[in-house]
Amino acid sequence: MKMRPCGLSFGALAVAACLGGLLPAQAVFAQSGQAVDVVPAGNRIEKIMAVEQGGSVVLKLTLAKPLAAMPASFSVANPARIAFDFPDTANALGRNSQTLNAGDLRSVNVVQVGDRTRLVLNLSRVYPYETRQEGNDLLITLATGQIREATSSLAQQTTQFAPAAVGREEKHAIRDINFRRGANGEGRLVVDLSDPNAGIDIRQRGESLIVDFLKTDVPEQLRRKLDVLDFGTPVSSVLTQTQGGNVRMTVTPRGLWEHNAYQSDNQFVLEVKPVKEDPNKLTQGPGKERFSGEKLSLNFQNIDVRSVLQVIADFTNFNIITSDSVQGNLTLRLKDVPWDQALDIILQARGLDMRKNGNVIWIAPRDELAAREKLDLEAKAQVGDLEPLRTESFQINYHKAKSVAEFLKSKDQSVLSKRGSASFDERSNKIFVSDVPSRLEEIRRLITEVDVEVRQVLIEAQIVEATDTFASNLGMRLGFGAKTGGQIGTTSGGVPIFRNTIGSGNLSSTGYQAGQISTIPDFNNSLGVNLPASQINNKSVGAFSFALWNSAATRYIDLEVSALEADGRGKVVSRPRVMTADKAEALIEQGTEVPYQTQSGGTAFPTVSFKKANLALKVKPQITPDGKVMMSLEVNKDQPRYDQPVAGNNVPIDTKHVKTDVVVENGGTVVIGGIYIQEVGNNTTKIPLLGDVPVLGYLFRNTERKDNKTELLVFITPRIINDQLGLR
Repeated sequence: MKMRPCGLSFGALAVAACLGGLLPAQAVFAQSGQAVDVVPAGNRIEKIMAVEQGGSVVLKLTLAKPLAAMPASFSVANPARIAFDFPDTANALGRNSQTLNAGDLRSVNVVQVGDRTRLVLNLSRVYPYETRQEGNDLLITLATGQIREATSSLAQQTTQFAPAAVGREEKHAIRDINFRRGANGEGRLVVDLSDPNAGIDIRQRGESLIVDFLKTDVPEQLRRKLDVLDFGTPVSSVLTQTQGGNVRMTVTPRGLWEHNAYQSDNQFVLEVKPVKEDPNKLTQGPGKERFSGEKLSLNFQNIDVRSVLQVIADFTNFNIITSDSVQGNLTLRLKDVPWDQALDIILQARGLDMRKNGNVIWIAPRDELAAREKLDLEAKAQVGDLEPLRTESFQINYHKAKSVAEFLKSKDQSVLSKRGSASFDERSNKIFVSDVPSRLEEIRRLITEVDVEVRQVLIEAQIVEATDTFASNLGMRLGFGAKTGGQIGTTSGGVPIFRNTIGSGNLSSTGYQAGQISTIPDFNNSLGVNLPASQINNKSVGAFSFALWNSAATRYIDLEVSALEADGRGKVVSRPRVMTADKAEALIEQGTEVPYQTQSGGTAFPTVSFKKANLALKVKPQITPDGKVMMSLEVNKDQPRYDQPVAGNNVPIDTKHVKTDVVVENGGTVVIGGIYIQEVGNNTTKIPLLGDVPVLGYLFRNTERKDNKTELLVFITPRIINDQLGLR
């Protein structure tokens, strides 16, 4: 590889280095006849060439060593782009772009981030492509001689954005749009597509991300703006709208962020991740590692510290300012070490420290930096003690000005300076702060974060009481009578006992004549067996009875069969609902207050107190950052039992009470409690021995069977209210 020498002289050090790009490919340092290589680790892209062959364009990439695997790639329809990702590979071209103008291949861009390099082909239009490897060369062939649909070819790539089918006029559709918060605080926009062949174009415009879905429709209910600021991600809003025959999504992030996108079948996902800038970190970007700079190798014997720092400055394109008190020599040997780690090792070896401001690094002894910073802080404190005060008013919209002013004046916070003061006006709901200008800016940011609209939640409870009852009862009444005084029995009070009889036996035509029997026999006075069926739930008992006798009979038999079977099902549904603000407790109740009489000691007159028997819902919701609702719930379903009075004619109360804490998704329904009761019983009353006789034993026994089931379920459904979109 050719070297472009650059003459540098630092005392006894003679340096010849290649600095012909943003990230230098190689540097050679010589001292006392010893050469030291400074090279990045892994593979390198060293050369790019493009030629036209027939109806195709062949792009040839020459690398330092053969690839272990073919690079992942994806295609974008508008503008026409094809991208290849090379892991553990550096850009050794000495430039970030190269103009080719071979057919429809206009140019290439080579961008290196960390140890990964992305190669982007800039085309006039999208074509199918093939890749193959020949030794250290990677050949990318674009079939420009014939335009054919690129869908099938692009779908075989490892990473893709649902390639666009060139020349295809079919319409695609967006079925659903969801926004979620990832585990690491990233905003995740999930788009469900009708098919995986929709063309997608992603680009950054200013501070926003533009995602275009080509030849795609979107339903009317999805054409809206999603305010996702409360999710706590870098994304503040997502606007979906139609533009011609396409659908455009405008994603508005905030702060420092980076994005990536991928597609799996019919689902497209765009992730926007937060990037936190560390002022003490030389290289910014994602990753948990402490050092992430370009790797290099250094081998020096007794070299001046200032010279080594200058070498690192030339390698990284950082501006390094070295204090005059930085002196001394050192010996070091580093192999494939990130340059920021190498700088940290040098600083620790010589008791130095650094401060970074943009792309300028100031290096000095630790004591010198600490003393200078102390002087700066003391100077700022003196300026604060002498700086004139300024008064500003702040309009409070969603809080009470009194509470905000008391918060600012609290001893537990340090927003106001020792000279600052705060007052409020309840009529206009404003606060007035007098302080130095720097503190006023902090107070303005604080009020902006605190004074936000409180979101509201609608909580609906559904209490379902279901009953399923079954009971059967069978009994007998058997009587024997005798003929007395020419009549067969008598009645009690002259009222025939068989007035409800629904059937009778076959009476003898020779013995029974009109007027011979003045009254019907009194069944109550002639009972031999009295085991009738009892009432069930206040329902009447069906009875069948008959009597056998004639005018010549001296003995007769009366029989009554009584039975009842009851089967009932019922359901009672109560639906209390209440709306409240986030983190504000709400209560709704309906019912009666039942009086209770109590006898006070030492007095002759009772006292009366009241107890509530209500249907009540008490809840305190809290909206979580990921859009769920956490609730402290208390549900009561009480009912007075006027049919079962206790001592002193007091009324007992059936109580059903649930108290719990739950987390529910927005619009979801959860069962927070349930009670299931089943009562099964069998009861038999009989005459000993006679009741056990087969068949005839039914005449001498009473059988009762019941099976009752009661179930109580409590459902809770929270819904977050959005002022613009209603319930969501």
